[in-house]
Amino acid sequence: MLDYAEYIKIFVGLLAIVNPFGVIPLFISMTAGEGVTQCRKTVNLVALGVIIILLVTLFFGELLLQFFGITIDSFRVGGGILILLMAIAMLHAKTSHIKQTDEEADELVEKESVAIVPLAMPLLAGPVAISTVILAAHKSNGVGHYSIIVLGILLLSLIVWGVLRLSPWIAGRISATGINIITRIMGLILAAIAIEFIANGLKGLFPVLAG
Repeated sequence: MLDYAEYIKIFVGLLAIVNPFGVIPLFISMTAGEGVTQCRKTVNLVALGVIIILLVTLFFGELLLQFFGITIDSFRVGGGILILLMAIAMLHAKTSHIKQTDEEADELVEKESVAIVPLAMPLLAGPVAISTVILAAHKSNGVGHYSIIVLGILLLSLIVWGVLRLSPWIAGRISATGINIITRIMGLILAAIAIEFIANGLKGLFPVLAG
């Protein structure tokens, strides 16, 4: 097992990536035509979708890498670049195209339910979050390590559920500027995490750099 500071770091990084506050404007616009009951059902499905996606990634993500013959160090570099690109977009208070393209956004008008796609995946538990969970799982082995990460995912999903349930209240008290400030802070945290992933991956691929 890792020390608790490392687990806190993993959780904070994952929270910054998911960034439920940054999804509030999109969530409100996507559910504008829904009643209270349907909106709450959407929130429940989003939180459940995030749990399922990240737990499946936790237990089967590394097996997928082995199937394709991808080393964890190569994945660290690739995942770090993804996180860095997302962090740069967040520093500009924009939704990264890694999460959603303009074409995908246009298709939302035709979708009856937006809970799983695109809210749970890819806006919340997208490629960057999936990459982070796989890398976190690889840091150690054992039941204790996986149990702590599972608890972190459950807590993260609970935060997502709470933020989306309170989204009208939050939007009424935090302006778009306030949400952008939160997004930029999260982006700064992500940038630092991305550089660390890339650096560790390069050291693994090129051991001479560790000297």
